[in-house]
Amino acid sequence: MAATLHDVARRAGVSIKTVSNVIHDHPHVRAETRERVREAIAALDYTPNLTARGLRSGRTGAIGLAVPDLGLSYFAELAAGTIEAAERAGVVVLVEQTGGHRDRELALLRSPRRKLTDGLLFSPLGMTADDVGALRTPYPMVVLGERIFGGPADHVTMRNVAAARAATQHLIDLGRRRIAVIGAHAGDVDGSPGLRLRGYREALDAAAIRFDPELIRPAPIWQRANGAAVVRALIADGVPFDAVFGLNDTLALGAMRALSEEGIGVPGRVAVVGFDDLDESQYAVPSLTTIDPGREWLPQAAVSTLLERISGDYAGAPRLLEAEYRLVVRESAPATGAHPT
Repeated sequence: MAATLHDVARRAGVSIKTVSNVIHDHPHVRAETRERVREAIAALDYTPNLTARGLRSGRTGAIGLAVPDLGLSYFAELAAGTIEAAERAGVVVLVEQTGGHRDRELALLRSPRRKLTDGLLFSPLGMTADDVGALRTPYPMVVLGERIFGGPADHVTMRNVAAARAATQHLIDLGRRRIAVIGAHAGDVDGSPGLRLRGYREALDAAAIRFDPELIRPAPIWQRANGAAVVRALIADGVPFDAVFGLNDTLALGAMRALSEEGIGVPGRVAVVGFDDLDESQYAVPSLTTIDPGREWLPQAAVSTLLERISGDYAGAPRLLEAEYRLVVRESAPATGAHPT
C-alpha cells in the first residue's frame, strides 16, 4: 500500500503537522528536522494524495501563476522556480501570461478559471495604483513585483532602489562617470524602471556626479534587440559614455553585442552592469556583472506565502516581503576593471 502522512511522521519521529510544514516548505522548521522528514519521504516514496486532500478540504491542489510574458527570460526563470517550489509543497501550478496589458490583467482576476486553483501568484505590469481595488479578490493572492503598493494582498518583491544604487556605485568605484542607463520608461515611478532609475540617481548624488538626462535612454520592451538599438543610438548621437547600466540583463546583453559590433571594448572602454542574474549572463562573452535580486528566494517565498493564506496558517494583515540582493561581479565590470582610455 502507498505510504501515508502518518507513516512519514512515524518514521521521522515527528508530528503529522511537522511533516505537513516540511511538505509546504514553511520556513519555521529546524534544518535537521526538515532533513529527517525529507529522508523519510524519500525512503517511503511518499506522494501527497491531492485528490483525497481536495475532497477533505474543498481545495484543488493547484495554484495559478500569471506573468506578463514567458518569452522574457526573467519571467521564464521565475515560472520555473515557482513550479519547483510548488512541487516540493505538493501542489501544481497553472501558468498564464497577460502580455502586460491592463485589460487582460483585470480580466484574469475576474476569470471563472480562478475556480480551478486555490490561489494566485500575480505579476501585474499594466495595472497601476489606481487599480488597487481589483486586488480585493475572494481567493488568496500574492502580488509579485513592484506595480502595486499598499494593496490588500501580500506582496513579494525585490529591493530595486538599493540594488540599483549598488550596481551604479560599483561602476563609480571603477572610475566611471558617464554611466548610461538603458530601459527607462517615461513617467514610471513605482515600477521596476522608475525604482531602478531612482537608485541610479541616488548613487550619482552620493558621489557628487552631475545627472545628465542625455544618458537616460528609454526601451519600452526589455529585450536584447532594444538594448542593442539604444547603444547604437547613443553612439550615433555622439553622447560620450564610459559605462552602461542595463535595467535588466537582456538589455545589458544586447548592449554588449552592439558595443562589440562597434569595436568598443568591454570593460576597457565601457563597463556594463545588468540586473536579474539570469542563467545566460554568466555564459556571455564577456560574462555579465549583474545584480542577483534574490532570484532563488523570490519564488520560494511567494509560494510559501500563498500556501499560508490558502491553509489558513496566516490570516493577518497583508505583508510586504523583500528579497536580499547581491552584486555578482564578472568580466563586463570586474572589481579592478581598466579605466577608459
